[in-house]
Amino acid sequence: PGLRDVHTQVLLSFGLLVAFLGRYGPGSAATSVLIIAFALQWAVLLQGFFNFFLNGKIYVGAQSMVSADFCTAAVLISTGAVLGRVNPVQMLLLALLEVTMCTLNEYILLSLMGVSDRGRSLTVHTFGAYFGLMVSRVLYQPHKDKRKREEWQATGHQADVFAVVGTIYLWIFWPSFTSAAAVHDNAENWAVLNTYFSLVASTIATFILSPVLYEESTPRMVQIQDATLAGMAVMGMAGEMLVTPFGALIAGFLAGLISPLGFRFFTPVLHSRLKIQDTCGVHNIHGLPGILGALLGTLLTLLATADTHGDRLELVFPLMAPGSRTVTDQALTQLGALLLTLLFAVLGGWIAGVVLKTKVLRSPPDAQYLENTVLREVKLGNC
Repeated sequence: PGLRDVHTQVLLSFGLLVAFLGRYGPGSAATSVLIIAFALQWAVLLQGFFNFFLNGKIYVGAQSMVSADFCTAAVLISTGAVLGRVNPVQMLLLALLEVTMCTLNEYILLSLMGVSDRGRSLTVHTFGAYFGLMVSRVLYQPHKDKRKREEWQATGHQADVFAVVGTIYLWIFWPSFTSAAAVHDNAENWAVLNTYFSLVASTIATFILSPVLYEESTPRMVQIQDATLAGMAVMGMAGEMLVTPFGALIAGFLAGLISPLGFRFFTPVLHSRLKIQDTCGVHNIHGLPGILGALLGTLLTLLATADTHGDRLELVFPLMAPGSRTVTDQALTQLGALLLTLLFAVLGGWIAGVVLKTKVLRSPPDAQYLENTVLREVKLGNC
C-alpha cells in the first residue's frame, strides 16, 4: 500500500503541479510522465548496485521501488526550476545525471553516515530544489529569460481546476510519502500524524498571510498548493521523531509563512541578483522548507533520549541505541548532512547545466522558445 500511494503521488501530484502554467501546462505534464518512466528505470538499476546488490544480482521489491520513486520525485522537483526553458531531450539528460548524483548523495548520507532522513527532507526536497536552481543559473540567458513568473502562470478557470486536483492528491497521499520508508510500529504512525498536523498549519498560515502580501482577499489555489507542499517538506526528516502535535503545528505554520514570503520578496532577488529563473518556485516550496525540516530534525535529535522515545529510539536512531554514537554526534551528523547535500546539489547542478548548455542540445529559436509547440508537432492547416 505504501508503494502504491507513493507512486500515485509521484505520477499524478507532480504532474498536476506544473499544469497550472498556462503556456506549457499540457506539454509539461506529458513530459513529466516521460521523465518518470525513464528515471524510475535508471534509479532502480543505479540504486540496486548500492543498496540491493547481493551475489551478483539486484533484488527488486517494494522498498527498492519506493526508493526509486523518491529519487524520481527529486528529478521532478528540479525540472520545476527550469520548466519551459529546456526541451524533452534535455530533461531526459537532466534525469540521467540527477539520478546518479541523488543516488550517490543518498548512499553517503543514509548508509555510510547513518543519517535519519526517511521522509527525505534532504535527499528529495533540498537536493532536488538546489540541483534545479543551479541548472537554471547555468542555463540563464538574459535575452531569453525576461518573462516574469507571473506572466507564465495562467489565471483562468482551467488552471484553478488543475491546482485543486493536485492539492487534493497531495493531501491524500503525501502522508504515505513521508512514512513509506519510516520504520514500522509506532514510528510510522508518528510520521503520518505529524505530516497531517503540519499540513493543516501550513494551509492556515497561507490563508492568513496571503491577503496581507497580495491584493486578493482570498489566496488562489496555486498558493494553497504551494503551502501544502511546504508543510509536508518540513516534516520529511522530523516526521518520525518525537515532534509532538504542537511541534508539528508550529513547524507547519512556519513553513506556510516561508512559502508566500519567499515568493513575495526572495524570488525577485533570485532573478535580478543571482540570475536564477525559478519557474515553479521550487526554492520556496521545497528548498527552504527542506532546510527548515533538516534543522528541526537536528534539534529533535539533540533532544532524543531513551526516556522520551522508549524502545523506538533504536528504530529511529539505530546507531545511538547500542551506544556507538552519542546524541551530540548524531545531531552533528544530521547537520553535516545538510551541508553535504547542498554541496552535492550545487556541484551536480553545475555539471548538468554545463552539459545541457552545449550547442547540440539548445532549444529552438526565441519565437517558439517557451511555447507548447516545442514539445509537440502542431499543424495549423487542414486540422
